[in-house]
Amino acid sequence: MPDATHLTRRINQDVLGSLDFSDTEDFEDAMRGFAGTVPRGEVLNAKGRPVWSMEPYDFLEGEGAPASVNPSLWRQARLNRLHGLFQVCDRIWQVRGLDLANVTFIEGDSGLIVIDPLTFVESAQAALELYHAHRPRRPVVAVIYSHSHTDHYGGVLGVISEAQVAAGEVEVIAPCGFMQAAVSENVLAGVPMRRRAQFQFGNTLAPGVQSHVDSGLGKGIGRGTTSLVPPTRTIDAPRERHVIDGVEIVFQLTPDSEAPAEMHFFFPQLRALNLAENATHNMHNLCPLRGAQARDALAWSKYLNEALEEFVPQSDVVFAQHHWPVWGRERIERYVSEQRDLYRFLHDQTLRLMSHGLTPREIAETLFMPTGLSKRWHARGYYGAVGHNVKAIYQRYLGWYDGNPASLNPLPPQPAGLKYVEYMGGAAAIMERARADFARGDYRWVVQVLDHLVFAQPDHREARSLAADAMEQLGYQSESATWRNAYLLGARELREGVRRLQSGGGGALNANVVSVLPMEMFFDFLAIRVDGIRAQDLVVRLDWVMPDVGEAWRLTLVNGVLNHSRGSHGARADATVRVDRSTLVRMLHEGRSLAQGLAEGLLPVEGARERFEAFLGVLEEFDPNFNVVEP
Repeated sequence: MPDATHLTRRINQDVLGSLDFSDTEDFEDAMRGFAGTVPRGEVLNAKGRPVWSMEPYDFLEGEGAPASVNPSLWRQARLNRLHGLFQVCDRIWQVRGLDLANVTFIEGDSGLIVIDPLTFVESAQAALELYHAHRPRRPVVAVIYSHSHTDHYGGVLGVISEAQVAAGEVEVIAPCGFMQAAVSENVLAGVPMRRRAQFQFGNTLAPGVQSHVDSGLGKGIGRGTTSLVPPTRTIDAPRERHVIDGVEIVFQLTPDSEAPAEMHFFFPQLRALNLAENATHNMHNLCPLRGAQARDALAWSKYLNEALEEFVPQSDVVFAQHHWPVWGRERIERYVSEQRDLYRFLHDQTLRLMSHGLTPREIAETLFMPTGLSKRWHARGYYGAVGHNVKAIYQRYLGWYDGNPASLNPLPPQPAGLKYVEYMGGAAAIMERARADFARGDYRWVVQVLDHLVFAQPDHREARSLAADAMEQLGYQSESATWRNAYLLGARELREGVRRLQSGGGGALNANVVSVLPMEMFFDFLAIRVDGIRAQDLVVRLDWVMPDVGEAWRLTLVNGVLNHSRGSHGARADATVRVDRSTLVRMLHEGRSLAQGLAEGLLPVEGARERFEAFLGVLEEFDPNFNVVEP
């Protein structure tokens, strides 16, 4: 892999003079209250294979950044490498660095309250064991999900069991809308989102100074077993005050901020404030590279302002479900106010420039953070970035179209690439100019122009190689870990093609959501798999009955569209599928398709079986390894 060029070295060297690297306060905060850790920060599964390990990141031990890593990102990567059990304040402990997120343990009068049990069952188990290695053993009496992203609930069965919840021994608390938000993100857009997440997190890149160093919000995403237990109580009012095992908690709902369903927690007795994932030690995403609905920067800033006014004056520590806490009244007030202003500035200034007629790309090129924020480490773009956050704000207000009719109906990448290559005098002429631009350090343009050539001529090895070289230099220069990961994975795929890490599964559901998936969403998932043109002349009326839960649904396929609602078609039904929900869940959990279930007798069909088979015949399987940087 090519090393940093002279220009990249100079750009990264300049970073050292633009920020105060003598400021070690974050390192002191990140290690404050350290009680102990697990060797190598390693978590193993039942087969003894690593789910998570910090050992591959030993190269981060050195303080000085190599030429292939932006020094600011190197600093963040070193902070995110710290791991172990830490005391936040009296009765509050966190395990950090065994997952992308943090898990928080609140010591109640008789047991533990667990906030956000990480991404994986194995990591959550390891975190709880680490806590018990240093603190008196206590039963878990409540689990709280701060919000609806997998890294904050996926490990729940590592700290509690479904039997404990069913018996009423453990309460599971979440913000209103949690289940809809948590499940929908993993179902309807799950296939493209998981593929794009590879670029955001770089989880298929090997750790190394010319490869993966961090993910900004944490080290990475790991590999393990995910789970989900539905909440037994939801927080529905903007403010709710509850006492859980002797601990008073004030809940502040913050919907449509960092997640569609999210909330903050204030602990009056402990003078502690948890801001979930709305105030972390970086600029966050307003739309992550993996994809999501654009987040509301204005609401986000207002929620932080509410917390600043209501809770900060009574707080001695503020902490979150990523990164490390901040202690001391003045420091807390400055930190929360700057996080508030970070998102408010992005929002207001993007709207201002939109009102001057600037397009998303023009705003991204124009807007810079004010010095008072840009010099603050916790406001740097390690996870989000100004360049894509302003585009998310534009998208939220005005959508994808920039208003220029030339952008209304452009050619897709491949036919456009063919035309660009023809207009630019052919591949040889493009390559000659691209090599010269690369030598001058114009890497952005080299990537942009060679994208046209690669899409026109995917087998042009020289174009792919030079484009990969340019992407790598952009990655080496990036302060944003997610941008670095995207560029470096793009470079690898240009050189090697897609590594097929997942085989099939494009018509399957993620196992962690199957058992709690509402049937309405299951049918929505079937609907997006219908090949509408192949199905346009097919009319099928199905009844779907689940005797064990007393549910009946009527499905109608017409005009290439699958509609569904509760009830029955009655005598108009072509066929009836009669299957217990438990059987369907088990079948899907084991990875069987509906067609396999039908063939094996797991999906009994009454009536015109051939009509049900015709319906199954128009359902597509998705390839989770689709191309991104080439046709």
